[in-house]
Amino acid sequence: MNNNDMMEKEEIFSKVLRAGRRTYFFDVRSTKAGDYYLTVTESKKFTNDDGSFHYKKHKIYLYKEDFTEFNSILNEMTDYIINEKGDEVISERHQKDFKKEYETQNDKVDTTVENNSTEKFTDIDFDDI
Repeated sequence: MNNNDMMEKEEIFSKVLRAGRRTYFFDVRSTKAGDYYLTVTESKKFTNDDGSFHYKKHKIYLYKEDFTEFNSILNEMTDYIINEKGDEVISERHQKDFKKEYETQNDKVDTTVENNSTEKFTDIDFDDI
């Protein structure tokens, strides 16, 4: 039953943003008291020399009392960057990497594979790492 509770807790509300080699997971989770908070996990794919790959993950926790200020600062920072540099990516290397990754993903649009990797990812309990 405890495992069931864990699964329910993990599936409150989730969204995934795939961006080149990076994937961002947004997950609403529940505290022991039953309140909700947000985790944002960045997963970056690295290819090993033998062709296999591994992921490096970074997670931040956002609690309700910080939402307003966090959103305010995030909006201020993103507006500043767009105002200063526009919304086109300047780095040629990033553009090439992104296009290459994007084309690769489009060529192999297999939702089964993507869903399986996502399910494996969300089954991991990061608090244990």
